Amino acid sequence: MPETAFGCHELYVRRPRSQPRLKAPMWILYQVVAMVAMILAAPFLLVRRGRHYLKTIPGRMAFYNGTLPSAPLWLHAVSVGEVGVAATLIQALSPEQPLLVTTITPTGQERARAMLGDRAAIAYLPFETDLAIQPFLRRFVPRALILIEGDLWPLLLARVKSRQLPVVVVNGRISDHSYRRMKRLRPLLGPLLGRVDRFAVQTDEDRRRLIELGVPADHVRRTGNLKFETPEVEPRPALESRLIELADGRPILIAGSTMHGEESQVLESFVRIGGGDRALLVLAPRHPERWNEVEGLLRRRSLAVLRRSQWSSGQRPDVLLLDSLGELAALYRVAFSAFIGGTLVPTGGHNPLESARHGVPTVVGPSMENFREIAEIFDHEGAWERAADTEQLSRIWKTWLDDPEAAQRTGQRGAEVVTASRGALQNTLDFLQPLMAIDKSDVD
Repeated sequence: MPETAFGCHELYVRRPRSQPRLKAPMWILYQVVAMVAMILAAPFLLVRRGRHYLKTIPGRMAFYNGTLPSAPLWLHAVSVGEVGVAATLIQALSPEQPLLVTTITPTGQERARAMLGDRAAIAYLPFETDLAIQPFLRRFVPRALILIEGDLWPLLLARVKSRQLPVVVVNGRISDHSYRRMKRLRPLLGPLLGRVDRFAVQTDEDRRRLIELGVPADHVRRTGNLKFETPEVEPRPALESRLIELADGRPILIAGSTMHGEESQVLESFVRIGGGDRALLVLAPRHPERWNEVEGLLRRRSLAVLRRSQWSSGQRPDVLLLDSLGELAALYRVAFSAFIGGTLVPTGGHNPLESARHGVPTVVGPSMENFREIAEIFDHEGAWERAADTEQLSRIWKTWLDDPEAAQRTGQRGAEVVTASRGALQNTLDFLQPLMAIDKSDVD
């Protein structure tokens, strides 16, 4: 095999085991503790997200009734955002490459099936127990594991590496919260980080943090952020036309991926600018299990609310509650402005590129730690607006509604940032090149 930027081909196969190894009794204890924790958490999860997550249990216990690919390249993407990154990578791979894509969340699973169902086997990541992991590995027999952004599970990685399979992270990042927690646990991280052969990360800061946590410097490369490269979603002209008709001449404000405690702030800002008399608000909560809760909040505010699932002609609501999956990204195309949720509450933020790429004037709150590099670029270029609270959000919306040309200039700067920041895809493909070259016989 030819030499690569990481050195020789053998770096990805049969690498000497320098990382600490846990003996079988310790793994049994680990699984018992994990199972007990899961049982204790089950009542809370069932109350909060039961309807949403119960259907994932068979898949996470490795039940699968689809077509089995032959020695697939396995890409793990936790949820919707990571699935978009996986789709970007997959579009650049050979169509002859067998693929397996796993997710954890049901929303990620639905997005993966919609985007990649005709290209890859789609399954759930097995639970962190040998009862699920071993059947999963025997069934799919993957040739390598690519973790999108991270999501490292100790037992899963141990079982994958026991089969001498290469493991890499692409588009990796370490949020401020994760970094603080990992620094406290650094003595325990060897068995976890040591089972990843190579890391391709978004920023120099992510690289510095991994090195400080004990990863050898030559095992970490900055490749850029693949979210700048994610393909544009398929336009939905009929849906766009219906939304424009529903707006009835009013500007469309979209509040996307909102979190608990955030909708009330968005609604207060909306009321301050004149509510439904001034604009149509499209409100899209991040988690489907909260749709009923958010509808109740809307009705208590005496706002005329229409759920997407009950959409019919002849209506003129103040707020459209988007209780559907997979439609938000397409609707940004017709928005006058977009607010990105998860930013007025301290959750780390969500991806602003889906709106910015269409030149939609975008506003976010102070919490964007999960998108540190994107936030720094957008702040520096004046490619969005920041709102610290309800008052500032309403002021920004009012300014843009009063001066659409100023709003358009902000949106245009956002679109230019997205275009100028590309390049991570080719860097990542170069990073993965030796992995693509591995023959199955090398990893059996």
